[in-house]
Amino acid sequence: MRIPVETAAPLAVMVSITIAAVVVAQDWSRVQVRSAGWLLLSTLFGIPLGLMFLTSVHQQIVKLILALIIISFAIYSLKRTDWSHLQNDSKPWLLSCGFLAGVLGGAYGMNGPPLAVYGTMRGWSPQDFRATLQGYFLPASILGLAGYLWKGLWSHEIGYYYLITLPATIPAIWLGRVANRRLSVNHFRKYVYGGLIVIGAVLALQTFLF
Repeated sequence: MRIPVETAAPLAVMVSITIAAVVVAQDWSRVQVRSAGWLLLSTLFGIPLGLMFLTSVHQQIVKLILALIIISFAIYSLKRTDWSHLQNDSKPWLLSCGFLAGVLGGAYGMNGPPLAVYGTMRGWSPQDFRATLQGYFLPASILGLAGYLWKGLWSHEIGYYYLITLPATIPAIWLGRVANRRLSVNHFRKYVYGGLIVIGAVLALQTFLF
């Protein structure tokens, strides 16, 4: 909201690496390794497309598209009740969701929505869901950061912002772990997706006001 997308995306990836490293160290035994591996494989093909999108489109357009994706995903997720219908891993779904996650990660540093779709369809428990997604995020974010460096999207300013985030990020990881274990799945979904709608609406509003 306050910094350019070209700065925000690498910053988000650095924060993602920090969170994923801590979560994987805590809950590595709950990672669905096969699922995370297939998602990561297809992400490799999506990241370059996302980087191309980030560096070739006007920033306000990029921000508006991101806002619409966030809002649409959140509303769709809140309305749908029949998610858990994949009894086993589905290669088409894994490859599609992983590829889209790579595109979003390369363009915005935000791989999450397609991964959340797949994890919810598989009916993973909150603990497995959290561990598996972070097991994916750790290598995917490292690859994404390498892509930003390759494209020259790095500055000392990003490192400075990252250091500022740490005093908030570290305790937030602990709070997330507590919420993951104590909140009911339905309540947690409503809080997360409701917050995403607010964030998307603010981003969309910014594109018209500034």
